[in-house]
Formats: sequence, C-alpha cells, structure tokens
Amino acid sequence: MNRRTVLAMAVGAALLIPGCTGTGGSSKGADAKAPDDPSKVSGTIKVLTVRTDLVQDGTMKKYAAEFNKTYPKVKVEFEALTNYEAEVKIRMNTENYGDVLLIPAVIKKADYPKFFASLGTEAERSKKYRFTDYTTVDGKVYGQSPIGVAPGFLYNKRIWKEAGVTAWPTTPAEFLQDLKAIKARTDAIPYYTNFAAGWTLTSWTSVDGAVHCDPQATTKLAEGDPWAEGADLRVGDTLLHDIVKAGLVEKDPTTSNWEQSKPRTAKGEIATQWLGTWAIVQFQDAARKAGVNPDDIGFMPFPSQTDGKFCATVAPDYNQAVNVHSKYKEAARAWIDWFTDKSTYGKDNLAISPLKNASMPEVLKPYEEQGVKLIEVDDSKGARVKQVDSDSEVGIYAPEYRQNLVDLARGARKGSLDGFLADLSKRWTDAQKNLGS
Repeated sequence: MNRRTVLAMAVGAALLIPGCTGTGGSSKGADAKAPDDPSKVSGTIKVLTVRTDLVQDGTMKKYAAEFNKTYPKVKVEFEALTNYEAEVKIRMNTENYGDVLLIPAVIKKADYPKFFASLGTEAERSKKYRFTDYTTVDGKVYGQSPIGVAPGFLYNKRIWKEAGVTAWPTTPAEFLQDLKAIKARTDAIPYYTNFAAGWTLTSWTSVDGAVHCDPQATTKLAEGDPWAEGADLRVGDTLLHDIVKAGLVEKDPTTSNWEQSKPRTAKGEIATQWLGTWAIVQFQDAARKAGVNPDDIGFMPFPSQTDGKFCATVAPDYNQAVNVHSKYKEAARAWIDWFTDKSTYGKDNLAISPLKNASMPEVLKPYEEQGVKLIEVDDSKGARVKQVDSDSEVGIYAPEYRQNLVDLARGARKGSLDGFLADLSKRWTDAQKNLGS
C-alpha cells in the first residue's frame, strides 16, 4: 500500500470528471441490497484495489477463498492499480469500472448516487458502523471503508532514545527541540518529508481536528479560515515549515524515495515521518526484512494537548462501493459486507475496525496507555469543504500546496510564511463567499 489515509481524507474531493454523465443515477436498480441467502448469490465480480502488494503476493486471493466458504457461487477477480485515481477517473466515463471499487477522491460527494449503488440508510448503518457520514447523500450511504486510520508521527524509538528523548513532545516547539537533539546526537535524518512522493505531504491535512481536539473541525474548514491565527492547519503548516527551515530534513527533498524510506526508518537512518496507523505494519515488515527490531517502530500523536490530553482523529481509509451499473450488485454487496465484517484485513493491517463494537488494535496500545483521545470528525460539511477547496484551487488534499510550502522553507521559492498562509486564507475565504451559504 503506497498511500493510506491520505486519499481517504480526500473522499469526495470536489472536482468534475470530464465527460462523465453518470447515467446510472436513476432510482431503478440504484440499491445494492444485502443478500438473504448466501447460497443463492452468484456471479463473477471484479474488485478494483490500490493494494498491488496484496494482489501480487496472493493475499487477496486468500481472502476470496475464505469469502467463497460463505458465498460459493461468487467468483471474485481482483485488479490492482498503481495509479488508481488517474486510471479509475478515466474508466468512470464509461459504465465499466469494476463491480466493487474504492471511491475515487475526484468524485463529488453529491454525485455518488450517479456512480454507486446505495448500501442502505445512514440511520440504519450508523448503528453498526463508524464513518457512515463520509459517504452519505440524502440519507443514503454509498460506501464503506473496511478500516479506520489515525494520523501520527511514525518514529524510530531507538533513535529518539539515543537523542535523550523519552517522552512525547506536547507542543510544536518541544517537537522542534527534540528533532534538533536527534540531529546533534545521532546520525539519523531527524525528519523525512518524502517530498518526491507527493501524497505523503497531503497527510498533513489530517492534523485538522487533532490540534484542538475538535470534532467540528471539518465544519470550521467549511465556514471559517483554516489559516487564521491558532487554527489547526496553520499550526500544522507552521510546524512543517519550521522543521524544513531549521535544516532537520533530508538534504534534497526532491530526491526522496518513499519505498526506501521504510527500511531506512527501520534501521535508524531516518528518525521520524508524519503518516498514519496504516503505515506501521509496512515499516515493521521492512524492519524484519532488514534484520532489525520491528519493535523499534513507534507511533506518536501530533504535539499538542487539550485539557492535558493528546488527541488524534480517526477517519476511514478508502471506501468500497458498488458500481451502480454492475450486473451483480448482490454479489458485489456481499463482498463489501464480508470484507468489512468478517475478513481479517483490518487485523492483518493493524487497523482500526469500522465496527463500533470492535476493540482498538494492539498498535494503539501506547495511545490508550497515554490517554490519547480518539475523535471522529463530523463530516456533514465535507462536501462543502471539497467544493471550497476546488473553487479556491488551494488543494488541501493535493501535494502541490505543501510541496510549495517545503520549497519556501528550504529557500527554493521566494516569499515569507506569513505571506504564503495569507494567500491561502484569501483564496479560501473568497471561494466561500462566492459559493454562498
């Protein structure tokens, strides 16, 4: 998995797909009902995924074999796409975009009924599942994520300890001091931007809500200025800028390498990266392959506390949906339900379950021990945020905005931080005014 929570946070980004007519938007056949009798469900379904690794190593095939124990007449075929967003965007100009797919970030939330079959009402599904509001349109739910993710700093505990840091920093200023200690006392790169990958920088948007422990953070993005003094995104962007400006990152961010950053972090060549819980298992695997201790991989929340407690947001990863044009909606719905409720995918990826009655994964035990408060951000204004983001051309879910910020901090771009953030504020608030209430 080469990305993660990042595009999950961008679910429903407000952009139009050129030429997409969404002919499946009629009420006829727009629901994918849960099967009553598994033995009668049949058909061959194609499941699109970003998990090229799991298709290549046979893991997805093993999941399908387990699924077939309950649904013996359904054949599941997988297609893994490396450049998922770009490829699926093109396919969605037709009716042929798989039977089950991950909802692309490019789709406007209001357009979900044109492309995806309803899984049921939010009133009903929200009793059992988390994150239903992320894909709800007019009271109906159009997607379900099999896992939840929380953002945080993935770090090498051994390196931090060698630098003399044993407690999580509680403020951005403390975090900066800790990185400086790592630079002074170890040979590790204190912080790795993963600038070249691009999507890795977009994960900084997920500081929103965590800084001030605010479940209404998305509403504030929709109605307020994200870069006002003290606002969550301003706090996060300022920290990223200051880390880079202080020379605490890789020598040339433009030549950074995402895949290589995993074993390098595991071995202690890199100390810290801002990612998400989804990355922990990948970095632990990299440690095992490199012959180093996977327990050195740690995870810490953003350095900010509210009422003496750290906070972390919990959000869905990519949401699975049923193609509204699928000939086998019942079989496709069966796969989504089984993959969410019964498969070991969540446990295998040390992820947060979307099932409300499930316990937290072992990797979040340090969070529980430290009393980190996990909050789910209300996404009822999510569609408006994506529309404002699109109209303003800021791109809080796209890499360019923070690549520009990093370039500014390292002297490859002219200007000041205040000027850079003031420009974002103006474009954002102007778009809000133009959009109206």
